[in-house]
Amino acid sequence: MIRVLIVDDQALMRAGFRALIDAEDDIEVVAEAPDGRQGIELARRHVPDVALVDIQMPVMTGIETTRHIAEDPALAGVHVVILTNYGLDEYVFDALRAGAAGFLLKDTEPADLLQAIRIAARGDALLSPSVTRRLITEFVARPPDRHTAPGFETLTRRECEVVALVAHGLTNEEIADHMVISPFTAKTHVSRAMIKLGARDRAQLVVFAYESGLVAPGPGRNGPPRGAHC
Repeated sequence: MIRVLIVDDQALMRAGFRALIDAEDDIEVVAEAPDGRQGIELARRHVPDVALVDIQMPVMTGIETTRHIAEDPALAGVHVVILTNYGLDEYVFDALRAGAAGFLLKDTEPADLLQAIRIAARGDALLSPSVTRRLITEFVARPPDRHTAPGFETLTRRECEVVALVAHGLTNEEIADHMVISPFTAKTHVSRAMIKLGARDRAQLVVFAYESGLVAPGPGRNGPPRGAHC
């Protein structure tokens, strides 16, 4: 059973999400909070698999809430999905750096919301191509100085290649096809890279890959990784 925490200052929105989720056999809402501060307290009490967190709330913003959850070792298994009315906005990059697993628009189709919760619970990133393009644009606009996450020097050449492919949006199955290895081996490489880099999920691997210069903005999703090196 996937356990979900809803953090949103709109009571009607919380009620709608709860009704949708509780109708599923494999997902349940364990708690809901009207602001970030209460959300953090409930996250520590219930340790859900997924926290749906509104980006703009009183008392504490969604980004601050995400950061507090991500920095708490006891909540390492909690995957935060940011809820927003605005789609691509100035919060995208900050929220991912804070530890968010991805984004969902509040007008997302019900079936897509439920699928997103299942994806986040597995530790996969919720980064649509449009969000990925926004991230690349953000990095291109930044000064040339780079920030390398601790642990990057410990990655093997194979793990570097895997992280680069994750940064281009490939799934484990697609990585396996690209590298001519089994999906299980691809998943193992991804998991080891996440452990070495201290990444909570694949979304943070994307951020680390671009920040370190491992991957440079280049071809689209199915293009070869550019700038991959360790």
